[in-house]
Amino acid sequence: MDERSEWGRSYEVVTDALTSRMGPPKFPRGPMQWTNYLCPVHEADGHHHNPSLGVRYDPQQGKTMVRCWARCDDEQVLSRIGLRVRDLWDRLPERDPNRRTQRRPGRPTPTTAAAPKSRVDKAIDYAGFPVPHKPSLGEPLGPPENVHSYVYRWPDGRVEGAVTRVRTPHEHGDAKSFWQAHWTGTEWEHTGFAPLPFRLPDVVEAVDAGREIYVCEGEKDVQRAFEAGQIATCNAMGAGKWTPEHAKWLHGAGRVIVVADRDRPGYRHANTVAESLHGRVGEVRVMQAAAGKDLSEHLDAFHRIDELEPVPYLDRHFRQPPQHERTPPRDLTRSR
Repeated sequence: MDERSEWGRSYEVVTDALTSRMGPPKFPRGPMQWTNYLCPVHEADGHHHNPSLGVRYDPQQGKTMVRCWARCDDEQVLSRIGLRVRDLWDRLPERDPNRRTQRRPGRPTPTTAAAPKSRVDKAIDYAGFPVPHKPSLGEPLGPPENVHSYVYRWPDGRVEGAVTRVRTPHEHGDAKSFWQAHWTGTEWEHTGFAPLPFRLPDVVEAVDAGREIYVCEGEKDVQRAFEAGQIATCNAMGAGKWTPEHAKWLHGAGRVIVVADRDRPGYRHANTVAESLHGRVGEVRVMQAAAGKDLSEHLDAFHRIDELEPVPYLDRHFRQPPQHERTPPRDLTRSR
């Protein structure tokens, strides 16, 4: 049997392009396992790096998965090696030519009614957030620097993984990025890890004790909440990465306060977190900084943590128990 029959054309295209542009992987693995290459976006400066671009083949989809553990954009990664998103697929679905319908002459085209806005879209419109864009920071002035590492643990204290914050100085400011590592029991492997909430042992203890818990967008804000006397947590790698696997650890809590960053991704992330907990904890609140973008800036402006403001549309909705199920809250003990 041909060894290459284990994977499809897309895997060969992607790995050949990466090898040609960035060199071969340091620790090659089978196509169905994550193999790390140097990322052509943030690791192409000629300096030493621990490869952080994961590649693996999914035979069920006939697709090659590409994921930068430092969160570089997939399309930008592909563009740097001369590929497009369509190159991730072994074969694109064929269009059915018969599906195209002929418009009858003289018949007006029916107007489709606009879909009603979602709750989170209303909140974003009310806040008036601008469309996000990344300002140019100019050329890098030095190598990336690891600023801080945040260790993720199981409830019994066993280490599962870590997230490292990276700062790279540029002409017009610092670029911020992150990378993940998984602890195998003997060494650190530069890949993702199990979806655990940050500071999970404290979270489990707080749920059992009926203490309120804050859910922030990042580890820095979690640490600031602890300094203010509160129990707090987050998921790894920021907005858009919260899953039901994270949420299950908070089920049964007396009160959860979701702290939304003041931007479009922050509101959407907070809505996802609150949705996953609604009806599964005693009370859910969705709050935001009274000053600044996030909890850290709120505290830097000399506001107390109990002076957060409700997020319009989101807080009012989620603080009400679901109509089909009204869960009596536990006796609540504040974290302070």
